[in-house]
Amino acid sequence: MRSFFTLVMICTLVCGNAQSGEIPSKAWQLKTAVLALPEVYREQATVLGYNPAGELVTLRQGTNEFICLGDDPKKEGFSVAAYHKELEPYMARGRELRKQGKESGEIFDIREEEVKSGSLPMPDKSTLYVANGEVDDAGEVQNLKVRFVVYIPYATAESTGLSPAPIGPGAPWIMNPGTHRAHIMITPE
Repeated sequence: MRSFFTLVMICTLVCGNAQSGEIPSKAWQLKTAVLALPEVYREQATVLGYNPAGELVTLRQGTNEFICLGDDPKKEGFSVAAYHKELEPYMARGRELRKQGKESGEIFDIREEEVKSGSLPMPDKSTLYVANGEVDDAGEVQNLKVRFVVYIPYATAESTGLSPAPIGPGAPWIMNPGTHRAHIMITPE
């Protein structure tokens, strides 16, 4: 029994207690936050994660063009993201508005107006990778699924030739066409 308790304590310290609302260790966050990003970019990416107080902080300053966002321990399930650094002002603004208690629709409308006015920079194209999975009892991520988002602000179904709704497994389609947040969704099977 004592060895089982010791094993549980080691896993909690090393792996963190992902998905329980507790803040996982920095080492675990650094290991898992990069999982959405293609492997060739992982080691040099900036990693944002959570400090012991649950605040989003920079865990590692990177040297390449990617920012990885670690799993939010306050949310159900495992989800990490990675995006080009030119998207950071847009992403940071969304986090700021969420922290102010704004709902998704309000955030969309505020950022739409700010992008249109030029007060919020939005690149004319950029990529976001999102990975979802499950964390097992040993702190390992299982059943990882990655989807791809290519932002192309104000593009439409007509300007891209893409359907405005999913047409089949893995097929690209355009979401939020005609808005600042227009993007191509690609969700492999």
